[in-house]
Amino acid sequence: MRAARMTTSEVNDVTGATVWLTGLPSAGKTTLAYELAGLLRPEGHRVEVLDGDEIREFLSAGLGFSREDRDTNVQRIGFVAELLASQGVLVLVPVIAPYAESRDAVRRRHQKEGTAYLEVHVATPVEVCSERDVKGLYAKQAAGEIAGLTGVDDPYEEPESPDLRIEAHEQSVAESAAALLGLLRERGLA
Repeated sequence: MRAARMTTSEVNDVTGATVWLTGLPSAGKTTLAYELAGLLRPEGHRVEVLDGDEIREFLSAGLGFSREDRDTNVQRIGFVAELLASQGVLVLVPVIAPYAESRDAVRRRHQKEGTAYLEVHVATPVEVCSERDVKGLYAKQAAGEIAGLTGVDDPYEEPESPDLRIEAHEQSVAESAAALLGLLRERGLA
């Protein structure tokens, strides 16, 4: 049984939230998260970016890319995000999280705890992502060096009703961050 935690309102009257940025590899999730963090911190917000690659290296080391391992990874990240958000931190989570069921479980955890949660779909088409190919994953998949690439030969279930859908390939990073900041302000979270 978990010990009682302070509510968000008891933490210096600062509202925390988890902002989950989901999308394909190379969609621009991490770039957007860091851009938004750069806008929020000068305003005095406590912000953490839970980068999916860093989490895999440290918190989820040893997990593979099976559906079960991906779900475990998402639940671990969701747990940490909710803990931070419940303490007044704006937590930006740029993680693929390819399965709707797993993302929904994270949302339910936040709702159960009374912690704000926003789902943002960074809706960059796979063709654009494969051109960007920030980590070389699409090239490795095309060469047969890897299998199970989300959105290519492994599923990606797009959010049906995200809080915000960002067409990152049709606007600048600054414009995308401004749209997300606008949503946070509209919801009273920034």
